[in-house]
Amino acid sequence: MTDGNTEFVRSGEMLSRGRSRLLIIDVQDKLLPHIPVAEPLIENCGKLMKAAAVLNVSIYGTEQYPQGLGETTAALKGLHDDWLEKLRFSSAEVLNWGFAAEATDDRDQIVVAGIEAHVCVQQTVLDLIAHGFRVFVPADAIASRNKADWKFAVRRMSDSGAVVTTTESVLFEWCETAAAV
Repeated sequence: MTDGNTEFVRSGEMLSRGRSRLLIIDVQDKLLPHIPVAEPLIENCGKLMKAAAVLNVSIYGTEQYPQGLGETTAALKGLHDDWLEKLRFSSAEVLNWGFAAEATDDRDQIVVAGIEAHVCVQQTVLDLIAHGFRVFVPADAIASRNKADWKFAVRRMSDSGAVVTTTESVLFEWCETAAAV
């Protein structure tokens, strides 16, 4: 309990919009027909992007070989201006973060969403963890063509130190209070 003069200290295990970045990985038109949960995936990625924009959370997005796999789906493309092209499955190399949070940058938490969970998402998450970031993965905002690939990717990312959560949990942790927006 606080006396009214002391600031309430939140758990370091929760997301903070002042410490967060959002990364949307490869939600591209040519991949989506093969994703059984494409519609809820797009919806949840969109929710994350819209909330991030309102709450001043930095947004990053990647496209895997867009010449062959097409651009990010239109439902998400218009929510962000700068989609980074890549060939490597991990997005970490193209993010231009230097793989370490700079002393002047408090944004050490990264929420990672997109497809495919067992390839690009998982490899990115593992690289980001290896470079000192605290990674959060909303399980309902990542997907794979096969449920088994998704399931084992979620388990491996969790076992490697990622915090597996949900889109709604991310949104409420970023808000922190009903008065946030």
